[in-house]
Amino acid sequence: MFKKLFIFVLFYCLVQSNAIAQSLPSIQLDRPDQTECPFITPVNYIQAESGFNIENVSANRQVLTTPTVLWKYGINKKFELRFITELITDKTNSDKFTGLAPLTFGFKTALFEEKGIIPKTSFIGHITTATMGSEKLQTKYIAPSFRFTMQHTISDKMVLAYNLGAEWNGIEAAQTYIYTLTTGFSLTEKLGMYTELYGFKTAYAKADHRFDGGFTYLINNDFIADISGGFRLTDNGPKNYISLGLSYRFKVSN
Repeated sequence: MFKKLFIFVLFYCLVQSNAIAQSLPSIQLDRPDQTECPFITPVNYIQAESGFNIENVSANRQVLTTPTVLWKYGINKKFELRFITELITDKTNSDKFTGLAPLTFGFKTALFEEKGIIPKTSFIGHITTATMGSEKLQTKYIAPSFRFTMQHTISDKMVLAYNLGAEWNGIEAAQTYIYTLTTGFSLTEKLGMYTELYGFKTAYAKADHRFDGGFTYLINNDFIADISGGFRLTDNGPKNYISLGLSYRFKVSN
């Protein structure tokens, strides 16, 4: 059933996209890397960024997200609303649980345009609910997160982007600091790639550093596919992951 649904969504997006005027720049994503982009979803457009992830946490535990979807809606040229849904399957040895992660709501607002050494910069804020999800995945507290996302244009085929921020897990009061650093390359007009270093640091544990990379393929101006994967650089993070993604935008009003 999942394969049939996937094929239907893919076909629908391809057909619908051909009917949309290509007056906007190509779709810009917050996936597949961990670095969120500073670009705002066009006004009156909905953008859905979906991913299908397999994360090998350890030799005995695997977490599947099928799918994770970031929904975005452009309010104006400087502000978008965001909504995240994740269906998670957690397998540990012979135990298996599938449930909906607590829903996340948020926004992105543009702060600065790129000028000289000043990067294009936006701010992202999220609140993950404590109880709006499957009971086994609920937390004691709501979990806020924020990050500044910045990007420099190095050339017409290369960009350098990075994020700095913090997040809370809803279980304890301590925050986790986040950093990302990614380099994106345009290999052709449609094919892109990236490499990335990112990590997390809490007050009570050593830093968790990771590396990933991947490719994107622009099917048309409003529809893009991606594949990515990564692994840990320190022994306190998940072993590795692989992800496939499809993202699409469409206009909902004039």
